[in-house]
Amino acid sequence: MSSPSRGPAKGRRIADRPPSRWRRGRSSHPEAGAAHTTGPGSASPPDRPTEQPDPAPTGTPPTEAESIRSTPAEAEPTSTTPTEAEPAPPPESGLGVSPRVQALLWLTAAVVVVAGVAALVAAALGVGPEWLDGVGAVAVATVLSWALAVRTGGRPWVTAVLALAIGGSAVVVDTAMLRTGAAVLTVVTGGVLAVMLTVPAATYLRACREVLIATVISGITALAAVGLEPTVTVPRFDYASLLLGLVLVFGLVYRLGAGLHGLGRRGLVAVLVGAVLLVLTLAYAELLRRYGAGSVVQSALEFVDWTTERIGAFPRPLVVLLGIPALVWGTHMRARRRQGWWVCAFGVTATIPLAQGLLDPEGSFLEAGLQAAYSLVPGLLLGYLVVRTDLALTGPRGRRGRRAEEAEAHRPEPSRLAEL
Repeated sequence: MSSPSRGPAKGRRIADRPPSRWRRGRSSHPEAGAAHTTGPGSASPPDRPTEQPDPAPTGTPPTEAESIRSTPAEAEPTSTTPTEAEPAPPPESGLGVSPRVQALLWLTAAVVVVAGVAALVAAALGVGPEWLDGVGAVAVATVLSWALAVRTGGRPWVTAVLALAIGGSAVVVDTAMLRTGAAVLTVVTGGVLAVMLTVPAATYLRACREVLIATVISGITALAAVGLEPTVTVPRFDYASLLLGLVLVFGLVYRLGAGLHGLGRRGLVAVLVGAVLLVLTLAYAELLRRYGAGSVVQSALEFVDWTTERIGAFPRPLVVLLGIPALVWGTHMRARRRQGWWVCAFGVTATIPLAQGLLDPEGSFLEAGLQAAYSLVPGLLLGYLVVRTDLALTGPRGRRGRRAEEAEAHRPEPSRLAEL
């Protein structure tokens, strides 16, 4: 008896042939792969995994776990899958607090400064107890240190505690060395803070505003320094405070100006000219005082005395020739390029001498105030000449071009009370 026909041989060979890669790629369900079974003589590829056939259907409905296993798994989102952008948290201030708390802290600092200045003025007028000037000086010095740390991104509370400890020890122990050292630190801190609190100025008038603000801060620092009652030898105190102030401000500007490679050609020229002018001014004054001819020194002193008798004071040469013009040109340049910070650094040659103006044993408060005013006027005029020369050499021509350049000169910087 003949066996039932299984179809032509060609059809059997096609049925026994394993599915191609193209057909395997198109089949997405395991039932499609189970329909293509291999024949007795064919071998499955070694790298293809053996597919398990689905269980035979039964009369009972599948359980929840089996339905989950039989349903194709959805692609889980990976780290590369774009997700919805989460709202960024508000930027924190240099104090690590919210803007509202920061404003409250600055308001408290302003109240402490006003109270300290009032105590110092009352003590200068002979009103109040003997310890009033010391308390006012320590309060103002502490706030100045705190503000400088906030502005430069330091540790405000640690700095404030150290300043309070140094000033309190100087007042309580009451020794000449501690009082003089605390006065030097106060002058340096206030002079550097006066420069750091300036903001870019797009016009000359705004640069004059920044100079006036720095002068007010220097005046407050002078009151705090004289309230500590230091024992001052004027040349040594001047040189020590000025040297420390220059080292501190150039260290801060080095960080703010992104190192020496951010100096640029113009900044390099400004720094070299300022350094040469500073060294020549100090060296000439010292050599003239020590080794100058008697007639020359006497003539210079007579001219200073004659001017003081006529107008009440004599301007400081270093403030007029270097400090005020550096602040004017530096703030004006910062509105256009960051190299202006290097020019502003020489502004401490104005703020530090003004901050120690009340420490001269032979001077008075009125003379110190007139000396600051007489130094401001020619210094601002010289700064105007420097700014006009810079614009004439590098700026656009004509009035319209200058107005357009001033309108575009808005290099972004943090606000006055924000961290740099």
